[in-house]
Amino acid sequence: MDKLTLKNGKFIDPSGREVLLRGVNLSGSTKVPPDEPTQTANNFSRHREVSFVGRPFPRNQAREHFERLRHWGFNCLRFLTTWEAIEHTGPGQYDTEYLDYFADMVSLAGEYGFYVFIDPHQDVWSRMTGGDGAPGWTLEAVGFDISKLDLSEAAITMQRRYPDYGRMVWINNYSRLACRTMFTLFFAGDKYAPQIKIAGASAQSFLQNAFINSIAQIAMRIKDMPHVLGYGAMNEPSGGFLGLDSLESLSGFPHSGFVLTPAESIFIGSGFTRTLQKSELNGFIAMPTDGEVVVNPMGISAYKSPEHDIWRKVGIYAVDKKGNPYITRDFYFKGSTFLDDGLVPFMRNFITKIRSIHSGATLFVESDPTHVHGLELNAMEWGGVVNASHWYDNMTLLSKQFNGEVALDIKNLAIVEGRDDVAKMFKETIADYVQISQEKMGGAPTLVGEFGLPFDMNDKHGYKTGDFSMHELALSMYYDAMDANLAHTTLWNYTPDNSNRWGDNWNEEDLSIFSNDQRANPKDINSGGRAIKGFSRPYVMTSGGSLGAMRFDWQSGVFVADIRFAKNPAPTLIYIPQLWYPNGVDVVVSSGEWEMSPDRNHQVLRWTGASAGNAQITIMPKKGN
Repeated sequence: MDKLTLKNGKFIDPSGREVLLRGVNLSGSTKVPPDEPTQTANNFSRHREVSFVGRPFPRNQAREHFERLRHWGFNCLRFLTTWEAIEHTGPGQYDTEYLDYFADMVSLAGEYGFYVFIDPHQDVWSRMTGGDGAPGWTLEAVGFDISKLDLSEAAITMQRRYPDYGRMVWINNYSRLACRTMFTLFFAGDKYAPQIKIAGASAQSFLQNAFINSIAQIAMRIKDMPHVLGYGAMNEPSGGFLGLDSLESLSGFPHSGFVLTPAESIFIGSGFTRTLQKSELNGFIAMPTDGEVVVNPMGISAYKSPEHDIWRKVGIYAVDKKGNPYITRDFYFKGSTFLDDGLVPFMRNFITKIRSIHSGATLFVESDPTHVHGLELNAMEWGGVVNASHWYDNMTLLSKQFNGEVALDIKNLAIVEGRDDVAKMFKETIADYVQISQEKMGGAPTLVGEFGLPFDMNDKHGYKTGDFSMHELALSMYYDAMDANLAHTTLWNYTPDNSNRWGDNWNEEDLSIFSNDQRANPKDINSGGRAIKGFSRPYVMTSGGSLGAMRFDWQSGVFVADIRFAKNPAPTLIYIPQLWYPNGVDVVVSSGEWEMSPDRNHQVLRWTGASAGNAQITIMPKKGN
């Protein structure tokens, strides 16, 4: 494949054409080993022995899945890996079998015409703390006992609690001791916990160097593949305790079940029984309710021993004569910011190391979703940079309900009603992302690195009836917002081993556009797809001029693109899905000629010979006989 370059905020191919990236995340189940989905009981005693070979799919299935994704029109993959997959055995001990397998899959993706960027994925630090990402030894190295993390309420894991495990419970771990502590040590341990050492080095330097060096193992294997665009530094990183004004005030993601301050998270995970006020999530706010709950009644500590208690060692809290803990340094983390003092310095270290191996690699920048509007860096100073922030229709994501008539404007914390107003809000939200790229990142491209919807929404109506029309509506509205802003995208997600019962095999999430349970006819390339018409839609893949606008009316099937051409432009390629145009197309061009190419099973329109200046193409479904 041709190598792309970044120029004036655009991806440019060797012919000087603009390339619009429309891709998907591969895959949701890459977060866990093939034989350890989160619904399976697990005490993580084998965490050093696991293998992620076969993620995202076994070698013998790879071509089938790549061909399907190509047929659906995708041209880019946000290719997931995890630190645990690479370095689960111990520091500096890399799983070369997995690394070779991963490089083979990335190489094969290039054969199918996909551009790739690497996503070092994590959620709430690790599988052992309720998510995915970091190896278990990272927790052990700073003094945690993995077998006691959930028992002590320092973390919540589906592996231990299922079936008593609810929707989106995993996000509660952002407020728990283990996740907060590990991110604090990772991003700012030198400042806030200099007493904590690993192999004689500060926890921060040891953990960061180990993480960066693990991704460097991948870079060494794929650096000469021209279709590899670059690397994300870390998926949705969190600041832990960093920047908190007070340890005794509520902060961060809302916590359900009971009112949990950062101070209480420290006390509970450190082995103190606490009686807290109950709470329930009301939308996106944790509301106190009547009643109390006893948390960690057995007084179990998440640490190997009292001597390993990190925050008592640092001096953030002490214990009175009656054995009750109390905060001694309430404002300890105040005055610093996660972005400026944690994430940005780490990203600079990360991309410097990666570029020493993979020259010219692009950095795909993201923060955690609550800091999207605060992230600022100069793309010229940093080299190739893409704003790869994430966006979700949060009301649908968290409630698993959608009708197209109600949504939450997360920026203004306001409910928006009416389909037209909801669609307008979606478009304005993505416009904000583009504005951030222009004004705070020096004109970097905008690629929405994650967006999508739960396919088990509306009480699993689609599974019960086979009717995915609401899913198609949601995806169509999301993609309308992307088209209106000419944003690059990678949809979350494609999971090859998804099922209606277990979703993406991770914490009951079910956002995959493919499932084996929808695969009625293995010989049909579309079989297994969910709501295909919502995401497989026409778009300008490669533009011989400056793409000014494109819009798709998913009710009529009419697609229009406006392009400004210079003299003698290279061909413009437009993806034309057969599902939308089963009888072919009628096309009107303001100048030039068009023909259907055999590419992607005859689903690509080739527009050539357009005159210099503004031009327009209109593509309509051909009426059947």
